[in-house]
Parts: sequence; C-alpha cells; structure tokens
Amino acid sequence: MAVREIVVVDYGMGNLRSVKQALLHVARANTRISVSENAEQIANADAIVFPGQGAAKACMKALNNIEGLREAVLESANSKPFLGICMGMQVLMTHSQENDGTDCLNLLAGDVTAFANQPNWKPEHKIPQMGWNQIKQTQAHPLWHGIEDASRFYFVHSYFVTPENKALIAGETDFGLNYCSAIAQDSLFAIQAHPEKSSDAGLQLLRNFCAWNGKSC
Repeated sequence: MAVREIVVVDYGMGNLRSVKQALLHVARANTRISVSENAEQIANADAIVFPGQGAAKACMKALNNIEGLREAVLESANSKPFLGICMGMQVLMTHSQENDGTDCLNLLAGDVTAFANQPNWKPEHKIPQMGWNQIKQTQAHPLWHGIEDASRFYFVHSYFVTPENKALIAGETDFGLNYCSAIAQDSLFAIQAHPEKSSDAGLQLLRNFCAWNGKSC
C-alpha cells in the first residue's frame, strides 16, 4: 500500500505539535505525518494542513520570508486536499483588519473583521471568543461525516472571515452575531475552530481529512 504524506506547514506559528499528535492519533497506518517549512516537501505532499495562532501580519511575514513557502501553500490549496485551521483559515482571505490592516493570500475573496468593530456589539460577549461553541453545518461535506450538526468545537479568536461568495460557507457559529466558521471550495476546507483541541468532533474531522481525496462527495 502506497504511503500517503500529510505535511503540517511550519511557518513558526501555531501549536504544531498538538496538530501533529492529533493527526497521528487518527491517521491510517499508511500515512506519514510531517511538519515542514520546506517548499519542495510541501509541493510534493499528498495533503496539507495549514494551522496557525497569533497575528495576521506576523503570519504573512513568515510566509513571505521563507523561500518558496507562500507559492507552495497557494499551489497546494488549489491542487490537493488542504485543511486551514484558525489563522490558517483567516490568511486565505484578501485582507484582515488585524494589525491596522494586513494584506493576506487573497486565495478567497473576502475580509477578516474584528468582532469588536461590529455595530451594536454587546460587551457580555468577551473578546477573544475563547472556549466551546457550536458549528451549524450549512452544507454537506465529507469532512462533516460522522459529526452531528451543531457539534461543539473549541475556539480562540477575535476576528472572523466574511467571504464574498456565500456559497463557500460550510459552517456558521453564533457569537454575538452569526458568522462564518467553516469554508469549503473544491479540495480546500478551512475551519475557525481548533479541531486538535475539540475532543471527539475535532478528532473525527481530522480523521475525515486524513482519508479525504479532495472531492466534494
């Protein structure tokens, strides 16, 4: 049986060890899990996980400063199973309000907006959103297989994505407003929550990703 390599992108940010350990826990026996910043290894991988924590500007600086990394990430997102997690979801968009404005990868048209900048924001919703919240599945997708609708996932974030194409929205969450918490396009899936910290539902999503061929059904 051929070995399937999944590479977790290392750009100096994010809880890479937790993501790798979660993938190792759920991956099939013929799967190799690697953590790498090497553009060639990322380009040759069968699937990519793009995690992240921290700030958009620092994330983009790292992607632009590591030789070939930005191009390898973009090419992978367009050509093979690709999972973006938290900041790894946000930087796929066009622009983020974070750090007084940051241009992102512009893979998906849309913006990353601060909860605190929303009209009539209620102070009882403490920012960052930190803890468990539900994701309402808004479209069928292989990565939702075996996960009950409105399952709870673990979140840590102060910003949310708003894609221009609403058909991309695969999940929504209520936190003072109803916002996009998962997106899907072709072989790309991204989620604002941290599946590696989200108990059974998160592990199931990672298990689904490890087995996913990038098709929508």
